[in-house]
Amino acid sequence: MHAAIEKLTDSEASLQLLLFIDERPSSRKHIHRIRSYLETLRADYPFELMVVSVGEHPYLAEHFRLVATPALIKIHPLPRQTLAGSSLIAQLKSCWIRWQRAAEEYQAQQPKEIEVSERSSTASSDLILPATRGSLASSIELIQLTDEIFRLKQEKAELLEQLQFKDQVMSMLAHDLRSPLTAASIAVDTLELEQKHKNSHVSELTPALKARLFEQARNQFRAMDKLIYDILQSTKGSTVDFKLHPRKLALAPLFQDILVQIREQFQVKSQELETDIPQNLPFVYADSELVRQVILNLLDNAMKYTPEGGKIQVSILHRTAQKIQVSICDNGPGIPEENRDRIFEDRFRLERDEAKEGYGVGLSLCQKIIRAHYGRIWVDSATKGGGCFHFTLPIYR
Repeated sequence: MHAAIEKLTDSEASLQLLLFIDERPSSRKHIHRIRSYLETLRADYPFELMVVSVGEHPYLAEHFRLVATPALIKIHPLPRQTLAGSSLIAQLKSCWIRWQRAAEEYQAQQPKEIEVSERSSTASSDLILPATRGSLASSIELIQLTDEIFRLKQEKAELLEQLQFKDQVMSMLAHDLRSPLTAASIAVDTLELEQKHKNSHVSELTPALKARLFEQARNQFRAMDKLIYDILQSTKGSTVDFKLHPRKLALAPLFQDILVQIREQFQVKSQELETDIPQNLPFVYADSELVRQVILNLLDNAMKYTPEGGKIQVSILHRTAQKIQVSICDNGPGIPEENRDRIFEDRFRLERDEAKEGYGVGLSLCQKIIRAHYGRIWVDSATKGGGCFHFTLPIYR
């Protein structure tokens, strides 16, 4: 096993080389031949060589734009030159005399007192390596530090974005929770008032009305629970780690339960619901609560964008021997083709939706859940206009 970065000489030679290697078993014999050949060259002309493991230092491979390993790079004197591939030794044989001559000419023509000033004219994208003891290691460390600074800047930008988003969430949350909380409170207060006056017959509610009030309160509490869940998941960023509890799950009863739960929401806009859910579907292997969340999110979107009197279609197909496909379609404005991939990104919202309620996290959450089940989710156009969201789940075996 090679060291991550191995320095094979402490010479002050002006010819400086980097050998990039990997740890693949198939590469070991080839790397051994290259290193043996370089040892024979050192007897003829001194040079500084460092061996770098790509797996341990990918930032260096990216810096030098490597596309294959093993690779040998002459980084000093300039211009830089890269040799790579199975014919690396043959390439080195043809280049060696030229490299040696260039190093000798550089050493003879560059007095130490003007070396720095002349090199300052080199393009900033090139790696600057003064021909002094330890220069190669210092330059590699400089690249590593530069890469670390870039990574920290990215993390800082992401953290600032998260903080800004959370500030927006706090102000929006107070507004968005107020409506369902008010509706639930009215229903509960009405039921409580009726209970207090039960014996006085001042305001007796019919059983049907009490049932509707209970259902309204329950639906509003579920809406608040869904909203809070979406927000909590969104604050975790793009690396949500779902704790799946998959089991044998029947989709048809799950859908029926969900549709009963939200049936009153369809009535608000007089929307028609059309279902095609076969009763003989095979079971899927999935987490029932997370799948319920996906279905609720997609149905909520469909109801939000379907116009008054519009139609929403729900269908399930036994698409392949391994997958079940669920489709939820509407006749709303649909999703522009150029945004159909981006619609699943964290907090992405179409310009037309900026004034609508929501945080732009629902579809992102759906994608994370479905991917955690090794399924796929996508959107296309419905047959008669509108949007059609599809997702797949694995069949229980």
